[in-house]
Amino acid sequence: MAEQLSQPDPQPVAESATPEPVTVAADPPLLRIDGVVKTFGAVRAVDRLSLDIGAGEFFALLGPSGCGKTTLLRMLAGFETPDQGRILLDGKDIAQMLPHQRPVNMMFQNYALFPHLSVRDNIAFGLKRARMPGSEIAARVAEMVALVRLEGLEKRKPDQLSGGQRQRVALARSLARRPRVLLLDEPLAALDKKLRESTQAELMELQRRLGMTFIVVTHDQDEAMTMADHIGVMDQGRLEQVATPRQLYEAPRSRWVAEFVGDVNLFEGEPRPDEAGRIAVATRDAGTIFAAEPPDTLTKTKVCVAVRPEKVKLSRRGPALDAGHAHAVNRLEGVVTEVSYLGGLTVYKVKLDSGAVLRSSMANTARLETEAYSVAQRVVAWFAPDDCVVLEQ
Repeated sequence: MAEQLSQPDPQPVAESATPEPVTVAADPPLLRIDGVVKTFGAVRAVDRLSLDIGAGEFFALLGPSGCGKTTLLRMLAGFETPDQGRILLDGKDIAQMLPHQRPVNMMFQNYALFPHLSVRDNIAFGLKRARMPGSEIAARVAEMVALVRLEGLEKRKPDQLSGGQRQRVALARSLARRPRVLLLDEPLAALDKKLRESTQAELMELQRRLGMTFIVVTHDQDEAMTMADHIGVMDQGRLEQVATPRQLYEAPRSRWVAEFVGDVNLFEGEPRPDEAGRIAVATRDAGTIFAAEPPDTLTKTKVCVAVRPEKVKLSRRGPALDAGHAHAVNRLEGVVTEVSYLGGLTVYKVKLDSGAVLRSSMANTARLETEAYSVAQRVVAWFAPDDCVVLEQ
């Protein structure tokens, strides 16, 4: 049942040096993707991609539509064959193996259940094709039904189930053959927000209980940040960064990653040396911003300073500055132009005196917020140097 998934949106072919493999585990990796290339005509969907994934990891491939993440997943499953490179599972190259020959299974985005088969028979389908004895099939199906909590629904057909129940049937069928690696292609896209959140928790708990390697493809940042141990951010067939969710958000390696993952304020400017282990960036929109020194030596004269909205504090007068500590905070003045109340937090847009717009997200810690700000109110926005990330353009 090798369902054909849609190919990614075309991306232009670009030549570059072969990237170094990205390792996310100290032990020998369970899965090693080594210099893999996949092209469709003149389009290079996956461009010399290398990546190591350890046993028992919950790994997410995150990126916009057309970045190559689904093509990479299909190559891991065996539905596409790499033009170049190797895919090593436990040290064995499986790149040329047929899908049913490799210890990998895939859960499809639309679940791909057989409408004429019951829950029990959908789960048993792959086991029957593997010619497992009937008694073992019955025991394995019962185990899977209990694992995903579908007891009492075994005789129902897919059209008699809710979306969440169909998702569990597809998951049970994918797990029934006990693969070494489970691939999930946008597994929660069809679920509503509440059900999606509860299913995320269930998938995480299930993965921990089984100790199996899960690789999920998603364009949903919150989904990837919630579930994954490590995230690989892809763009135009390449890995832009591989990191834990916290590292990815707090220490992006590039402007593109900073803008793609979460909301961010960006100020372009020129770096200048400063004392006390900090760097001064002369910007057009925010004057001189003092930031923590970047981890690597800057090689370019144009940089941008990234500041997450939740790091930006608002007040009517700004924080008091001690003598000799004028660089302890960055202060910007402006007028509130937009207020969005989101329950747990309020998002403010502040038009600075320079004309640039700054976003601030502030937690609503009191039921009735007496310190809230209103449209047209003048405020001081401030943030510390340690809240800034300096990125080369």
